[in-house]
This record gives sequence, C-alpha cells and structure tokens, in this order.
Amino acid sequence: MSLSHTAAEFMLSDALLPDPGGSRAQGLRLELPSDRLLKFITVGLPLLLVSLAFAREFSAGSQISCFSPTNFTGKQSAYVDTACWDSLLHHGFDAEGHAVTKSLWALKVFPYSLLVVAVLMYLPYLLWRYAAVPALRSDLLFVIDELDKSYNRSVRLVQHMRKVQQASAEPERFWEEYERARRERYFEYPLLERYLTCKQHAHSLAFIFILRNLLLLVLLAATCLYLVFLHLSIFFQDEFSCSIKTGLLQAEPHIPLLIPCKLVFFSIFQLLSISVGGVYILLLPVVIYNALQLCQWDKGLLSVYEMLPAFDLLSRKMLTCPLNDLNVLLLFLRANISQLTSFGRLNAVSALKEATTNKEDIDTVIDFMTLLAGLETTKPKR
Repeated sequence: MSLSHTAAEFMLSDALLPDPGGSRAQGLRLELPSDRLLKFITVGLPLLLVSLAFAREFSAGSQISCFSPTNFTGKQSAYVDTACWDSLLHHGFDAEGHAVTKSLWALKVFPYSLLVVAVLMYLPYLLWRYAAVPALRSDLLFVIDELDKSYNRSVRLVQHMRKVQQASAEPERFWEEYERARRERYFEYPLLERYLTCKQHAHSLAFIFILRNLLLLVLLAATCLYLVFLHLSIFFQDEFSCSIKTGLLQAEPHIPLLIPCKLVFFSIFQLLSISVGGVYILLLPVVIYNALQLCQWDKGLLSVYEMLPAFDLLSRKMLTCPLNDLNVLLLFLRANISQLTSFGRLNAVSALKEATTNKEDIDTVIDFMTLLAGLETTKPKR
C-alpha cells in the first residue's frame, strides 16, 4: 500500500510545472506573425528596390542621353546632358499648336520617394511599440504566470486531498465536504478571472490595434494611388524635348530650339513602381484580415482552461462584444503559446476527457488528477 502511495506522490510531483528558468519577458512575442510579415515586406521591399536603383545609377553613370547637334563638341554635349537632367522639362505643343511645358521632376525624386514610403510604413509599428507594447507586455506576463500557477494550485490541491483522505476516518464525509466546496466555488481563481473580466471592459489595446491596421491600410492605399498617378502622368514618356536656350545661350543662333532626350533609367523605374504597387495591392487583404481578427473570439484557448476549477468565463456567457482588450490578449496568448506551459498539459487532459467513456467523472483537472492518484475507488459518482 505504501508503494502505491509513493508512486502517486511521484506522479503528482511530476505533474507540477517547473518554475521558468529565466525571465519570460525576453521570450515574449509582442507582434503577431502576420504583423511581422507585413512589417518585413512593407518596409523592406522599398528599401531593397531603392538600393538596387541607386546601385544602377552609380554604376551606369549618366541617367539621360540627349541627341546634340553634330557640330557640338564633347564638352558641349556633356553640358546639354547636364542641363537637361537638371531641368527635366518637356517642351511640346498642344492640339492647337500652343507651346506647353511639362515637368518630369517626379522621375528624379522617385527613388527618394520610395525611401519616404519605407519610413511611413514603419510608423504603424512605432505606434504599436510605444503606445501598446508596454501595457501588453505586463498583461501577458501576469496572465501567463497566473494561468500556470492556477494549474499548479490544482495539482497541489490534489496532493493535499490525498493526505486528508488518507488521514480521514470517514472517507464518505471527506467527499461530501469536497462536493460542498465545489458547489460553493471555494476552488475558483477570483484574481485571474476578475482581471480577465476587467480587460473585457477595457478598449485601449483594441483601439491601438485597429488604429495601427487602419493607418497601415491607408498608407498602402495612398502609395498605390501615388504610383498610379506617376504611371498615368509621366511613366509613359521616356523621351522628351529639352530647351537649353536660356541665360547666356539664349541669343546663340547655332543652338537649336529643342533637343530630343531619352531617359536611360526609365524602364528600371517602371519595373520598381510596378513591383511595389503589385505587392502592396496583394497586402491589402492581409491587413484587412489582420484587423478583422478582433471580430471573433478565440474560444479554443479559454475552453481548454475551463478544465481549471471554477474557471467558466465561457459557460457563464461573459464573452460579449469581441472588440476589447481581452480579445487582444487572447490573440497574443495564442502567439505566445510556447510560453504557456500549462496549455499543453490541460489540452492533453481535455483530449483524454473526450476519449473517456465515463465523462461525468472528469470535470476539471482536479478530477483527472484524483483518478490518476487512485482516489476513484472511494469517490462517489455524481
């Protein structure tokens, strides 16, 4: 008999969760996987393409090629290229024959505009980092610690029940006391459950979460519209007519009125703009899906923790509108499931409960531990 008692003690001791070796704050993931993917693409793609554009510019040299008259010397042709690149004005005529000018400066600043796009795309993540991450980190650390402690308290309660039941002269009276304690909710976890209920009525994290995704959605749409505007206005004109008859050269008779020029880098900029715009359009549904995650509850996580005694956040219909801080915590608890050691244990117990023929014998993790500890022989059937 003592051997079975010793084996039960060892089994219950092994069921306890070990204390975390280091600080849990170092391993917390404070961004969802979809957020990290969006940040990597929206910020990294423009920076990558800008670096390629600058490398092309430095390696190729001049970005413009003008067809100077044949009587121009080499220095005069170089002057024409420089002057036309500095001005980037297209001189033409409308349908009525009137002279019109069109600025092509957007082509010159296009690589720098991609740098601005990369900086703007990083703003939503700065907003999340400085406005939400401090509060989110403290909430996650507290909830993860309390959930693991609640599981350990259940196991320690079974250990105490074994000792009391073995020392009790009337086992039936012991189980009557246990059933009364269950009915009066002596085993509940008021601090954890009330904290989660309080988070259900808070909306600061949810507001920042929605604001970040909305800001990212607006920036993606604005960038796509900017690229469409460039294509409709100047990205179909790789040749233009340049005039250098200004200043001291205005009275020179041998200088032609207009000089045709061609943009060497034009196809590269077209490819860059199409790449950025195409990828950003594909990311718009991802951002919308990311924001819509708050429109439904992650009930799978809480349903597993209902194996804890008197933890019935779902069964008491306390989950109402999902647009609150509790749902944000559930999303990030799911992302930090590796830090939540008790989840795997309770998930296994829930699976065993579903596979058990007498399901009425297992309501909580305490019932499961009492069965493993060998107390089912004297436990009354409910």
